[in-house]
Amino acid sequence: MRYVVNEHWPYYAYSTLTAEKGVQRKLGRLYLRLANWRQPTTMEEDSYKAWWQAGCRKIKMVAKGTVKRIELARMDIGEDWEKMATRCDAESVVVVENIWQDWQRWHEITLDKRVGTTYDLYYCGIVLFDTERFPHHYKVNF
Repeated sequence: MRYVVNEHWPYYAYSTLTAEKGVQRKLGRLYLRLANWRQPTTMEEDSYKAWWQAGCRKIKMVAKGTVKRIELARMDIGEDWEKMATRCDAESVVVVENIWQDWQRWHEITLDKRVGTTYDLYYCGIVLFDTERFPHHYKVNF
């Protein structure tokens, strides 16, 4: 996971996905790397669809709320965490955007018993649900 978050070498699809600027581009590149690492089969539609699909060409995008088991998902800090977490298992990865807008809420998510490891990247947080490993919460200079 360390190389997914902190990769500095250009990926194969970076040059074709250059419409976004600044933080959106940075997050898009992270999402491409996450999709490449996780290789999900199904994911809920969102605005970063092109980035997710560049990372994993086999992803089937479906309507929000129709996925029963989350493999890889993106949500905003203001959305219903409980609704998302109940559909996750040990292999699930959830990206929570805008954690800087509600640090208390992000802290509650990191303390959830279902959560194993989290990465605080300031603009977003990455939540892994593998609780067999010792829980750890990283702060990364992203």
